[in-house]
Amino acid sequence: MSLESDIKSMVESIGLKLYDTSIVSENDETIFRVNVTSSEGVSMDKCVEATKLISPLLDVTPPIRDEYRLEVSSPGIERKLRTLDHFRHSMGEKVKMITLEKEKLRGTVLRVEKDTIVIATDEGEDAVKFGNIAKANTYFEW
Repeated sequence: MSLESDIKSMVESIGLKLYDTSIVSENDETIFRVNVTSSEGVSMDKCVEATKLISPLLDVTPPIRDEYRLEVSSPGIERKLRTLDHFRHSMGEKVKMITLEKEKLRGTVLRVEKDTIVIATDEGEDAVKFGNIAKANTYFEW
């Protein structure tokens, strides 16, 4: 099994769903970030519980060779969309995306059909192939 599938099994055992893992550098510190979701929302207690499950695994199978800090959290209301599952999870939410052709789109995710994301824009429905998306994220209008 891969590290990500092991982490997925662990967080699912406590009622969470693995959204994403990433390695980021912030303020001269390397962070191994594990983002989790739940239909009931993600509490701080659940993040602590997940951290306690994942940490021993990373002691045995570290995600990188250098020093890092583990961070378990919700991906937040404004989050990057990197996979088709991310778009499926975001149905009904507002997204903005940039295509490989540099076209900028904003709208609400209506559905995901195989490898195509359908969004409702001010001009109507727009369908974009997942492989044609350079960058996408959800956004919230305050």
